[in-house]
Amino acid sequence: MNSNKSASKRKTSLNETLPAWDLSDLYKGIDDPKIKKDIDKYHQETQNFSKKYKGKLETLDEKSFAEALRKYEEIEVLGSVLGEFAYLNMSTQMKNAQAMAFYQNISEQLTEYSKPTVFFSLEINKISDSKIKQLLKDKKVSFYRPWLERVRRFKKHELSEAVEEILLEKSVTSSSAWVRLYEETSSRLIYNVNGKKYNDAEVSHLLENQDATIREKAGKEINRVSKENAPLFSYIYNMIMKDKAIEDAKRGFKNPVSERNLSENVSDEIVDTLAQTVRNRYKEISHRFYKLKAKWLGVKKIQYWDRNAPLPFSNDKEYSWAEAVKTVLDAYKNFSPKLYDVAKDFFEHNWIDVPPRDGKRSGAFAAGTTSRFHPYLFLNFTGSNRDVLTLAHELGHGCHMQLRKKNGDLNEYSRMTTEEVASVFGEMITFQSMLSQTKDDKDKLCLIAMKVGDMINTAIRQIAFHFFETRAHEERKQGELSEERLCQIWLEEMRESLGPWVNVDENSAYIWSQVGHFYFLPFYVYAYSFADCLVNSLYQVSTEGKVRDFADKYLNMLSQTAITEYDSLLAPFELNAQTAEFWNKGLNLISHYLDELENLDKKLKL
Repeated sequence: MNSNKSASKRKTSLNETLPAWDLSDLYKGIDDPKIKKDIDKYHQETQNFSKKYKGKLETLDEKSFAEALRKYEEIEVLGSVLGEFAYLNMSTQMKNAQAMAFYQNISEQLTEYSKPTVFFSLEINKISDSKIKQLLKDKKVSFYRPWLERVRRFKKHELSEAVEEILLEKSVTSSSAWVRLYEETSSRLIYNVNGKKYNDAEVSHLLENQDATIREKAGKEINRVSKENAPLFSYIYNMIMKDKAIEDAKRGFKNPVSERNLSENVSDEIVDTLAQTVRNRYKEISHRFYKLKAKWLGVKKIQYWDRNAPLPFSNDKEYSWAEAVKTVLDAYKNFSPKLYDVAKDFFEHNWIDVPPRDGKRSGAFAAGTTSRFHPYLFLNFTGSNRDVLTLAHELGHGCHMQLRKKNGDLNEYSRMTTEEVASVFGEMITFQSMLSQTKDDKDKLCLIAMKVGDMINTAIRQIAFHFFETRAHEERKQGELSEERLCQIWLEEMRESLGPWVNVDENSAYIWSQVGHFYFLPFYVYAYSFADCLVNSLYQVSTEGKVRDFADKYLNMLSQTAITEYDSLLAPFELNAQTAEFWNKGLNLISHYLDELENLDKKLKL
């Protein structure tokens, strides 16, 4: 049975039917005959490509080389559409055996059939610098310059064609298989609170309940279920780390994070500077905030699960989907009518899957297929303030993808560090819009407190995740890590980052296994902090009014993030990401909001 059109009638407590996406732009369903035709076409095209170009790249003239690049791009696009459809179809129904099997089968076929094209990047890197320079004089070849430069960055880390083929073929039974097992298992987890069963998204929402008893039960239940599954999740994580270590060693990467950094085109040193700068400000930002929050919650120390708890004097506003959409779109329009024109398409068409439901993957994401199709947004919307900002976040991703369509699919490799800029900026302008409409001081304090908590989750906590991940991968080189050791590293990093006013104990020791990025995108997490600090700096520039036509310059920057280096992207805003001062400028905005919270606290005499 197929279900790319969700039949969900899930409603919020406001009795509102939530929209689900329609994937028929890609394929009508998993039984669509076009899928078989496209798989066969992909198989044939990769073989034809190999026969035509393998062993010949160094002899091609500019016109033939440009044609090879165009043809390779067409093959990549076809594979991307097939793979993305299989994943999106699966993500909303991870308890559907047919959807899961379809995803696995498509993944295996794409992996197998792509092997004939492995030679392409390897042979490109055998071409001399002088020949590449000559080829790039051609306008059609030059269009693919960003992709060619990215390929050649990995030149010294590439292995022989035979080994690259083996690694590609084995990926479906190694790292990809472990990730699938993790995601399938996670999607099936059931949490019991007060005799009622919840999925991941629903139980996480309980952590925002006004009732501290419910939050405690939910927090302990999440940890209990995590602990119950820790033997499996620990083993999966060990295998993923070992698999990565083997490949890193063969490719000559110095540190576990180095491959990710090269992909981002940032140095290990820049990432280290970011991480250490953030760590140095744990005390004056996160510790300071949680001290205030403990006071507002009327406790000496808040529990780990109460980090995102609503304040006892908050009005506990719940948004309908229509209200959330209007709030976000109004904010986007006030910032830039051009951005609004891009954003509104997501709501006028079935491009968003909104409701949480049984078997649906947890969390939220935006997925771009290719420039020939529109992006899709994935949410688990329950109506909270935070859900409104999550919508703003994912919509930022979607708009970013739409703005980059002209760059070509090969060039459009998304760097995580710039990928998160549009999303976090979307959150920021939505938050500012919500804040400007809030007149009551208590409501204003609650809204700022929620935003500061989210910024700490993004800029501070993700760096703590980064240190956990770094330590785990380094220790894994010496042997398998027990679940107890993973818990110990987790608790140490959480305690340091959250500070003395947050109780981090055995009731949160297993939460590391809930961080999916550790499994399916190793070393992704620092990108959130990178982007948050960058966005905070950009936002401060926008409020200073020193940059004319800021909104237009910002949208132009988004349109070039995958094809332009950081110094050029940030030059119109007079920002430089090479220094600790840059990261501190971003962190200073969080400190500013903390100042506002302290002033409101004194004014209200809480």
